[in-house]
Amino acid sequence: LSFSASKLRDMDALSKSDPMLVVYTKMDGRLEEIGRTEVILNSLEPLWITKTMINYQFEIVQPLVFRIYDIDTKYHNTPVKMLNLAQQDFLGEAFCNLSEIVTKFNHSLSLNLRNGSGHALQGTMTVHAEETASSRMAVEMTFHCLNLDNKDTFSKSDPFLRVSRLSESAVAIPICKTEVINNNLNPVWRPITLTSQQYSSRDDPLLVECFDFDASGNHELMGALQTTIAQLENLYKSKAGANFYSKKGQKKLKGQLFLDTFQEKVQHTFLDYISSGFELNFMVAVDFTASNGDPRTPQSLHYIDPSGRLNSYQQAILGVSEVLQFYDKDRRFPAWGFGAKMPQGPVSHCFNLNAITNDCEVVGFEGIMSAYSSTLYSVSLSGPTLFGPVINKAAEIASHSAQYGNNRYFVLLIITDGVITDEQETKDSIVRASDLPLSILIVGVGNADFTQMRTLDADLGKRLQSSTGRVATRDIVQFVPMREVQGGQVTVVQSLLEELPGQFLEYMRTRGIKPQPPQHASAPPAYPPPPQL
Repeated sequence: LSFSASKLRDMDALSKSDPMLVVYTKMDGRLEEIGRTEVILNSLEPLWITKTMINYQFEIVQPLVFRIYDIDTKYHNTPVKMLNLAQQDFLGEAFCNLSEIVTKFNHSLSLNLRNGSGHALQGTMTVHAEETASSRMAVEMTFHCLNLDNKDTFSKSDPFLRVSRLSESAVAIPICKTEVINNNLNPVWRPITLTSQQYSSRDDPLLVECFDFDASGNHELMGALQTTIAQLENLYKSKAGANFYSKKGQKKLKGQLFLDTFQEKVQHTFLDYISSGFELNFMVAVDFTASNGDPRTPQSLHYIDPSGRLNSYQQAILGVSEVLQFYDKDRRFPAWGFGAKMPQGPVSHCFNLNAITNDCEVVGFEGIMSAYSSTLYSVSLSGPTLFGPVINKAAEIASHSAQYGNNRYFVLLIITDGVITDEQETKDSIVRASDLPLSILIVGVGNADFTQMRTLDADLGKRLQSSTGRVATRDIVQFVPMREVQGGQVTVVQSLLEELPGQFLEYMRTRGIKPQPPQHASAPPAYPPPPQL
């Protein structure tokens, strides 16, 4: 991030202010300082040189606070890190979210300065975001294994690899996986690509795990090892194998991991697309089946608490739409319900939540929240639970959009409490939709058995297959049961959204769709042209 300001207040009697800017991130209401600029003497129009680095994370809202101070003359020889801000004159502050900056066409956002109580002050500041070159780096690797332990009784194991980044608190965050290879203890997988956003740095720890695929989702660990990108490159160069270890690393196993290819390459990043005008268009579908319980009783998953405490449906709607709203220019979101009996009619498996205008779109996440609560009391919860109709409706919108341009990608959020009745129709709809600019996020609320949902999410390594035998072009579904992530270090929204940039990029890259270069207005020449001879 780089910074400039304009028309600052003059706090000095005999000269102009000497401004310095301080940047904070806001986490759980607490401010954490992440950088200070240098002090610029005698200037009400400072253009600071010192930049601040911040990690962009698509899956969370990243609030930023900027504060500008006039540094007293007697401190001009003090290193900026040592300055006590309470002893300086406050020139104003401004707020924004990082996603508001990166979605701007030129990555610049101008903000009006305010005082501590939010009233407007004289002056503005501009923040400009620039992606570092390293974040365009990616590594493509081809893995194979030898001598894996067999975990199956009547056949050989069906292995797949999962690569995770290890956080500072040693939590494994999955970032990539291979396909499943059936009945093989010496598998060779298709190449996988890891971006530098995924692996952070060449020396950050990664966990590579090999699992025996099980359709129930209970995959059996065949071995694991800890490594880094730098170590994997050395492994490739040495042509040697790395031994897997048992679960807690106590026992060295005979199975080994090898690299057949290791290639670093530059790729267009998610932000290259977003800042050149590509949009993520959000849609939501809410489960109104009777298994949710009578909305008037506190036991119901749809109960609206008079105290203002959000139910699981409201939490999921708010959490996802808060992140995605900045990537959708008009903030108009299609919102549907399914599984309810209409006031004058039969059960509907795809109806507009916005009953007043009967338009499928509502404005902003506030529009979704109010349409959801008013619909709850105007329909009767019924059943069965069918996903096919809402997925087909979303696919129809995505397909129609793709005929007129390729700069929109659609994200459908389905929130449900249970087991679907139309499993095969749903799979068929998802396989058809896998060719479209569409991703589907499914949140499971309540305590139902969600085993069936996991088969829709090809995280298991097996691509979905339709009833005609057609295999999905790519994995477009991410399923998260709310109960499994509540209280953990990663939120439901983070778990839901972490694969979305990758799914977006896979769609764009496989179709050869490139970001448009920014259109710069032709600037007047800095110097007059030489006279014509």
